[in-house]
Amino acid sequence: MPVLFVVYPDIVMLDLAGPLQVFAWARHAGDGPLAYTTAVVSLDGGQVATDSGVSITSEPLSAWRARPLHTLVVVGGDGALNAMHDPRLVSAIGALASRAERVASVCSGALILAAAGLLDGRRATTHWEDCAHLERAFPRVEVEPDPIYLRDGPIWTSAGVTAGTDMALAMVASDLGQAAARERAQALVTYMVRPGGQSQFSPALAQQSLDADPFADLHAWIAHHLGEDLRVEVLAARANQSLRSFQRAYVAATGMTPAKGVEAIRVNAARELLESSTQPVKRIADRCGFGDEEHLRRAFVRVLGVSPSDYRARFRLD
Repeated sequence: MPVLFVVYPDIVMLDLAGPLQVFAWARHAGDGPLAYTTAVVSLDGGQVATDSGVSITSEPLSAWRARPLHTLVVVGGDGALNAMHDPRLVSAIGALASRAERVASVCSGALILAAAGLLDGRRATTHWEDCAHLERAFPRVEVEPDPIYLRDGPIWTSAGVTAGTDMALAMVASDLGQAAARERAQALVTYMVRPGGQSQFSPALAQQSLDADPFADLHAWIAHHLGEDLRVEVLAARANQSLRSFQRAYVAATGMTPAKGVEAIRVNAARELLESSTQPVKRIADRCGFGDEEHLRRAFVRVLGVSPSDYRARFRLD
């Protein structure tokens, strides 16, 4: 099955290398033959510079006008902001997409798919930093900023960098079965397979954002009092602010409500305990202020897209 990767100046190397390696190594289960052939193409072919300073060799897109094509992948990078306005590139991608059985984008490559009209009326995602741009520039696209990848019919889109590898593994699982995808994940020493619905925003990343804002002292206090009453009234009093002023200042500083901030800190604490301890989930739920396992499960599914037990099975540090 031919898989074609479209590149342009200033792509992110890992947006290409991760998914490309998955397909280049994928075999039918066991010691079967390679399942895919891969190629890297650009508008005019030749050397294409990436944002890391490394150049890659590519074939011209025109060489594939009549050749068999199964999967078309448009990679991402800062160069997508220029590439999406290149009528020759957008037209060529649209023509190739019309012959492909499956079309995909990694990261900001979604902007180029959208420019070609391929995402109109479809659900799509991209790197969280580009979601607002995608939504503004292409209002006919149903942008979902949270998932690491999405499939809408024959169109797949993914968030940035390593999410492209997750998407590629999911495609292999769809084509060849879970066993073949699991073998590739093991060869790449990566997890098999993060669900597409898992959030781009891990609790760790949320915690980093919280630690950098003016309420860092309050967040440190919250982290040491997770089992206590952490309603917004309590937090406002702790911050020595009126309720209204506190709510307004908190959202402005963190981009989230106080309740979401507390949830992020609690989920992060539970995540660390699930990774590093053998404590029962019920005990972790109580320690982190969720009250019971069901409230912990709902928070994990909402924030991470997986249950606490699934998270522990995937990320437990032995």
